[in-house]
Amino acid sequence: MTIEHLKTSDLIPYARNAKKHDAAQISKLCGSIKEFGFTNPVLIDKDNGIIAGHGRVLAAQSLALESVPCIRLGHLTDTQRRAYILADNRLAEIGGGWDEEMLKLELADLAAADLDVAELGFTDSDAGVFDISEAEMPTLADGDKQPFQQKTFTLHDEQAEEVEAAISKAKEMGHAQSAVNENSNGNALAFICQSFNRANA
Repeated sequence: MTIEHLKTSDLIPYARNAKKHDAAQISKLCGSIKEFGFTNPVLIDKDNGIIAGHGRVLAAQSLALESVPCIRLGHLTDTQRRAYILADNRLAEIGGGWDEEMLKLELADLAAADLDVAELGFTDSDAGVFDISEAEMPTLADGDKQPFQQKTFTLHDEQAEEVEAAISKAKEMGHAQSAVNENSNGNALAFICQSFNRANA
């Protein structure tokens, strides 16, 4: 396969693309491109229509990249092209999963090497901790962590993005500090919940 470098302005998004790309994902893609370069070529059809890589193209445009590497799949029929657009996104979501212990080790090592794991699309909770760079949860003499509690939630990717965006916004508003808790994520989340509870009291 031949890699072509095409102007981002010449690439045509698929009008019926069913996969959504919100601001949080585009921001993470931008971080990945800045850290590693544009390493995953965009797949296009014979007319420069995007088959796979809509999010990467949006990130490239956000970074003001004039061109991106592309691979042309001109052999696909119209039906195959449309099916591949769905399959490329769907197949990446299912099967396999993660070895959680191995993932925690890798993320912890990378964080210790001053790499922001958020730039890889992972959150602090993926690493099994909250706020890797922050102070550890206080530990009393008997080893009890009271009055602190560690909560674990299972979220869909889209839900996780909403939660992360809300916490980031709360931090930007200055609600990440507390006299009783050193964990900024916890403080921001508590502020969000307090605001919701008061609004719906």
